[in-house]
Amino acid sequence: MPDGKRILVVMGVSGTGKSTIGTLLAEKLDYPFFDGDDYHPEENIKKMNSGIPLTDDDRKGWLLKLNQIALENRHTGGVIACSALKNTYRGILKAGVGSCMEFVYLEGSFDEVKSRLESREGHFMPIELLQSQFDTLEPPSNATTVSIMLSPEEIVKKIVKQVHLPKSH
Repeated sequence: MPDGKRILVVMGVSGTGKSTIGTLLAEKLDYPFFDGDDYHPEENIKKMNSGIPLTDDDRKGWLLKLNQIALENRHTGGVIACSALKNTYRGILKAGVGSCMEFVYLEGSFDEVKSRLESREGHFMPIELLQSQFDTLEPPSNATTVSIMLSPEEIVKKIVKQVHLPKSH
């Protein structure tokens, strides 16, 4: 692993806390934070709002945009919150970025995540799509995996301890 800055992709199904953890992690590392939800095209948001799961084709442009962000920040570091549900999606995200990108998988059971979504307000992702997210999910074999049942602070602490960061962190 190179000893330079990292692009950390905080991944998992909707409701696992990617934005919360990504924000805290970016603050801890003094990296910029990019919330993948902010880069979905309007068509994707409308589709999800209507309870229609996204297809691979729907996600491709979005993933390419996040890959571009990773490429632009690979020398300075960054944290990206992105579901990255399939191996192919992670491949698109990592294209050209190489070993400076690491994935952090926020892992939780269907019931744990459903419970969180039931109390979440103001998000375009309806709870009805949770099962489709779990159906699509291919858990990564080469990621830092952390349980969502820990507190956000404990999760960030575990991530910082486990990922390959420059010596200054």
